Amino acid sequence: MFGKNYIVKHWQIYSMIVPGLLFFVIFRYIPIIGSLIAFQDYNVFSGIWGSKFVGFKHFENLFMYPEFLRILSNTLLISLYQLIFGFSAPIILSLLLNEVRKMVFKRVIQTVIYLPHFLSWVIVGGLVINVLSPNYGIVNELLSYFGYEKIFFLQQPEYFRSIVVVSGIWKEVGWGTIIYLAALAGINPELYEAADVDGASKLRQVFSITLPALLPTIMVLLLLRIGNILDLGFEQIYILLNPLIKETGEIIDTYIYEVGLLGFQYSYTTAIGIFKSVIGLILIVGANQLSKKLTGNSLY
Repeated sequence: MFGKNYIVKHWQIYSMIVPGLLFFVIFRYIPIIGSLIAFQDYNVFSGIWGSKFVGFKHFENLFMYPEFLRILSNTLLISLYQLIFGFSAPIILSLLLNEVRKMVFKRVIQTVIYLPHFLSWVIVGGLVINVLSPNYGIVNELLSYFGYEKIFFLQQPEYFRSIVVVSGIWKEVGWGTIIYLAALAGINPELYEAADVDGASKLRQVFSITLPALLPTIMVLLLLRIGNILDLGFEQIYILLNPLIKETGEIIDTYIYEVGLLGFQYSYTTAIGIFKSVIGLILIVGANQLSKKLTGNSLY
């Protein structure tokens, strides 16, 4: 059925996948060749094939770097907070919106929470800086109104991770909510009607009908998030980061930018990139197998 003749007959349909394939080949697979410089003392003028091979020298330097453990722990902690709070926020919000019966109100809320997704982190970062400003920020104005001292939020390390997580939730919660609402729309309404007849409360319906129906979608998105646990998003952190909060705010991506692009240590930062990829691969394969055993849902 799916032999050569079938493909020739429906070549118009198959041709639609060509742009996607070209994108992955050109921008994903061909650049993998550049990973060779992680095992070289790369020289721009000598090129990949002319640079000296040094084996695992740059990987050894990575693990011997005294600040690497701090940078890795910062990355993992912020990722963990985003996973706990940022991942659960759209699930909770979608469950609440699903109970709204006034469609006009529901659509307005969906639009309002979805709009920040289209803003760049440059704009969002500027909004965060202005809102938390000690001079004219609305948060500090409210603190002063209630008799509290103003807080320099973006100059104190203990607040930085919370600011990153909250601003990330504000920007992306709408996108996740749309996905879960689409999954909720596919649930058979007769299940809820039967639950009402049996006297099940709304809370019981959520745990017995809604969440089990959402589980496949939740697991797929969770597995994708776990695979990118070391990729926090350079833009958000870099815009909010400053020397006073570098102790708790510097992550792998900002370190790569400073050392690799500004410091011209291309081989060293490529080794860091390979380290991130290997960790991500191990995490997603392990989490996928665990999910398959526990829930029966997996990516493959």
